[in-house]
Amino acid sequence: MYFRKLLKAGVALTLATSLAACSAGNQTSTNQTTTQSDKETYKIGLHFELTGAVADYGNTENKAAKLAIKLANEQAGYEKYVGVEYDNKSDQTEAVTIATQLASSDVVGVVGPATSGASAATYPILNGANKVVISPSATQNNITKVDPSNENSEVYAYSFRTTFEDSYQGAAMAQFAFDTLSAKKVVIYGDNSNDYSKGLVEAFDTQFKKLGGEIVSTEYFTSGDTDFSSVLTNIKSKDFDLLYIAGYYNEAGLIIKQARELGIDSTIIGGDGFDSESLITLAGASNLNKVYYTTGYTTVDASEKLLKFVEAFKAEYNEEPSMFAALAFDSTNLLIENIEKVGGDSQALRDSIEKTSFSGVTGDFTFDKTHTPIKTVLVVELVDGVQSSAVSVSPQQ
Repeated sequence: MYFRKLLKAGVALTLATSLAACSAGNQTSTNQTTTQSDKETYKIGLHFELTGAVADYGNTENKAAKLAIKLANEQAGYEKYVGVEYDNKSDQTEAVTIATQLASSDVVGVVGPATSGASAATYPILNGANKVVISPSATQNNITKVDPSNENSEVYAYSFRTTFEDSYQGAAMAQFAFDTLSAKKVVIYGDNSNDYSKGLVEAFDTQFKKLGGEIVSTEYFTSGDTDFSSVLTNIKSKDFDLLYIAGYYNEAGLIIKQARELGIDSTIIGGDGFDSESLITLAGASNLNKVYYTTGYTTVDASEKLLKFVEAFKAEYNEEPSMFAALAFDSTNLLIENIEKVGGDSQALRDSIEKTSFSGVTGDFTFDKTHTPIKTVLVVELVDGVQSSAVSVSPQQ
């Protein structure tokens, strides 16, 4: 979708003034540096996948976080917030190394990483140092709990996320497939090498069967695979209504392309891992018809606040923002808004975020007891690779 381009400076100023900007007073803390004629400044860790397998996610989130900081500084009239950038190279071991550096640094809080695996690896370290960490797109089930496998586990006190979890979006897509697409038979094709995909597969499978649908077959690929022809040929021989691909854009784009080339013209659905411009590059726009995926963001019927963000992002980077950019923008503004309220004291900041009622470009939300936002799942339809419609979906309990 294209919007009338506004002047860069005007857009930035307009969007900046929409941020909550209560005065932080003259508080001091170990996480606060006083410079610029005794004006308060705060360092924010930006921890993302800037290189490696999922660099698309990390780079767009990093850009959005920096835009939020820039706009907040324009609102303040000086460089009140400083983003300190880190690249975990899409590697969990590197993410741990960076988290260790951040834990002993003077950042007031951390935004990122983008993926569930890297985020989960950082939580024990940053929580041990009483550092607030906000993950824009870590959707793994129970990821904010000390023991994700235990429903009664305590929650990491300083860890938050601004996206829904896999069990919710997987169940929502199953509901949409059954109710809206009238699907009765589904083939699932998931990634057996990451928890994100496993969570989607489990949630979709459970909800679809609960509704009375049939899972004809569940197949798996591994992250990094490029040739899916053998499995897709086997899938083609089966009787099914649609194909659910549970994975990231890297493999999903190639799977869709190869499926269409093999003559599989069934509807294809997936999770928010589809949300990347690279999906279009890998699959080809003409192959992205009858394709749907779950997301927390769309520019279809966008609000005024969202349009301002889109124009500001385009003015800054000359590209359209994705869901991941919008989530990172909200995550950074969530941190900044609460620093404005209580300053840089770790405990006060954590308590403020936990009780917040936040209004962002991805919608309004509060946090549940697991520090997961209570927000709507959207399902968008692609027509030649472009989002053409969007509906809100809530799975039956």
